[in-house]
Amino acid sequence: MTRRNIVGVLKGFDLQATNIILYESHKRVYSTKEGVQQLVLDLYIIRGDNISIVGDLNKELDASLELSKLRAHRPIRNHVHGFRTCDISNIRTE
Repeated sequence: MTRRNIVGVLKGFDLQATNIILYESHKRVYSTKEGVQQLVLDLYIIRGDNISIVGDLNKELDASLELSKLRAHRPIRNHVHGFRTCDISNIRTE
């Protein structure tokens, strides 16, 4: 199982679909068996429906990480929770 994220400099975005344009970007692929692989992407456009989070990266902290020694954790198993059902036919919305 692999996990990945994309790191780059935000160059542009649109407000309608939340598409973003990254410059000097690279993809980090995390694996449970081997260290982080970095693949150079350079200019990269990501569709808004594929974005889960956008954040600011601390460059000093990021540079201090030894990516070759990092491993991804196994994904958490899906848990099914019991839900109570209720009658919502008499609920009004205004």
